[in-house]
Amino acid sequence: MSTLALSVYVLMWPVVVAAVLFVIGRAFHREWAEARRGGQRMI
Repeated sequence: MSTLALSVYVLMWPVVVAAVLFVIGRAFHREWAEARRGGQRMI
């Protein structure tokens, strides 16, 4: 495996993890805001 391919493979995972955390965080914020507007608790 070439050095460039290995570097891209290794550096790809932090980007994937950051994207997943962003999607989860955005969904949590959306649910939290909706609950707050409705006067409900999150838990």
